[in-house]
Amino acid sequence: MSRTLFIADLHLCQEEPAITAGFLRFLAREAPHCDALYILGDLFEAWIGDDDPNPLHHQVAAALKALPVPVYFIHGNRDFLLGRRFARASGLTLLPEEQVLERYGQRLLIMHGDTLCTDDQGYQRFRAKVHQRWLQTLFLALPLFIRKRIAVRMRADSKQANQHKSVSIMDVNQAAVEAAMTRQKTPLLIHGHTHRPAIHPLTLMGQPAQRAVLGAWHTRGSMIQLDADGVRLIDFDL
Repeated sequence: MSRTLFIADLHLCQEEPAITAGFLRFLAREAPHCDALYILGDLFEAWIGDDDPNPLHHQVAAALKALPVPVYFIHGNRDFLLGRRFARASGLTLLPEEQVLERYGQRLLIMHGDTLCTDDQGYQRFRAKVHQRWLQTLFLALPLFIRKRIAVRMRADSKQANQHKSVSIMDVNQAAVEAAMTRQKTPLLIHGHTHRPAIHPLTLMGQPAQRAVLGAWHTRGSMIQLDADGVRLIDFDL
């Protein structure tokens, strides 16, 4: 059966070996039987540079490289510094933050999803700052041990800040969703980031449309399957 698979928000790290093991099983058993695999950001919990010798990164790169199908990657808010060196090692094709696809007679838009959370103005200001090219170049030029310290501090600050935010602020803004889909002329949007898996029906320009949201990989895996019959959200054991 012809199908394309989408995943996001695995947040792989050495502290969660069960999730890594589940992902490797997914790559060995499920991913080879599709036309393409799209990873929509936050594959890793943190990324401080392609020169990080973390053995987890090498393990994941080798497993991705071994896949007999093309794999595409959109950066998330956790791994936006993932670069060409890792992409070459893993066989990933890096995509822009918004990508329009044509699959099985359907036109769709894919993204990580954090740019849709426009009600969280504090996060959007932070995102704009850390996506400045000169700042990224400066950060990546720092010694690895300093980058690690900065990353630990930033994750702690982010966790503390999110504790004081309402649930609605950290979700997508409906107007932002509709604006993105209208701009790209797509009746289907697939994204991650919010960790709220669901398929939401909506009306766009008087026509039925859908927003499909991937779940995070915590105790179970989450993927979206797109084929000639449409889009389907699937959760599975790790």
